[in-house]
Amino acid sequence: MNAVRRLLLAALLAAAHFAALPAGAQQKFITVASTTSTEQSGLFGHLLPIYAKKTGVQVRVVALGTGQALDVARRGDADVVFVHDKPAEEKFVAEGFGVARREVMYNDFVLIGPKSDPAQVAGGKDIVVAFGKIRAAQAPIVSRGDRSGTHSAELRLWKMAGIGLAAARGPWYRDTGSGMGPALNTASSMNAYILADRGTWLSFKNRGELTIVVEGDQRLFNQYGVILVNPAKHPHVKKELGQAFIDWIVSDEGQRAIAGYKIGGEQLFFPNAKRG
Repeated sequence: MNAVRRLLLAALLAAAHFAALPAGAQQKFITVASTTSTEQSGLFGHLLPIYAKKTGVQVRVVALGTGQALDVARRGDADVVFVHDKPAEEKFVAEGFGVARREVMYNDFVLIGPKSDPAQVAGGKDIVVAFGKIRAAQAPIVSRGDRSGTHSAELRLWKMAGIGLAAARGPWYRDTGSGMGPALNTASSMNAYILADRGTWLSFKNRGELTIVVEGDQRLFNQYGVILVNPAKHPHVKKELGQAFIDWIVSDEGQRAIAGYKIGGEQLFFPNAKRG
């Protein structure tokens, strides 16, 4: 028997052995469709080993923009969604794809821009005014353009500023269709403005000449929610394991674990799950 055939046989035997194991002996896991911000900020790298050690359950994360994560869940390809676009989340539940929505934590969005600040927005507290100045100056700005929670927030801000992107956009507006980290890399290479969640910004290393130019506006509040995918729509959803993860993430222990995640001594996410 040649080496290739021996390897194939060994693989088949291993697979057969695994399949023959009792359910309790097989590795338990759930799939969570979430955002690039929770993944790229390092939050899941902090939380999930704690949860796995406590329960023996592995959490496999599919990190996408919020809109795409909800689409994955609509198809039944996830057990839980953990995202940050409240209107889209409530619509997901209202359509019957989710069982319930629980608030988990929050942080905020910040406007990042070049230190040279061509739109002259640095230090301002009004994000809508800042967007208007960027458009007036036609200063370069990078958009996620990926139906993420951050992209949805950006679109709301353009609308508040009375700017119709369909007519206004030009070479100054760069739509990347990418996650937060890659979009920040694009902004760094272009020396452009970008709306980012604070968590990913704090963990981002390739800053170049970029810095926070606008923060603190209440319209930059960024709430995260968690939802069990409805097993009535998709019977294969791991209801008990998924609900157990949700129960933990909103419990005192899970909330303390979220609060304990810091970079350079700065807390990235602030737990605010409601009890009951």
